[in-house]
Amino acid sequence: MGTQQQELEDWTQRLLRAFELDETQVDINAVLDLAAAAAHNVVRPAAPLTTFVAGLAAGLAAGSGQADESVAIRAAIRAAQRECDAVSTQEETQ
Repeated sequence: MGTQQQELEDWTQRLLRAFELDETQVDINAVLDLAAAAAHNVVRPAAPLTTFVAGLAAGLAAGSGQADESVAIRAAIRAAQRECDAVSTQEETQ
């Protein structure tokens, strides 16, 4: 067994191969940061849902030609992060 980071990188590569997405670049830290923001700012179970919906949005945008893959991924993560931040800000003002 390697470090946690190495295990995450290996796991990500395994998943990408399983879905025939070998050429796809995944910013593991950005995904983990998004999951943490959702878990902290919304509720814990929001973490996997948020990352799933962001991934779905990125895939649809890239698949429809709205943006290339890397742009779609970054945009989806940023949009989801903004929503997590908005929930946090909203709670602070209440």
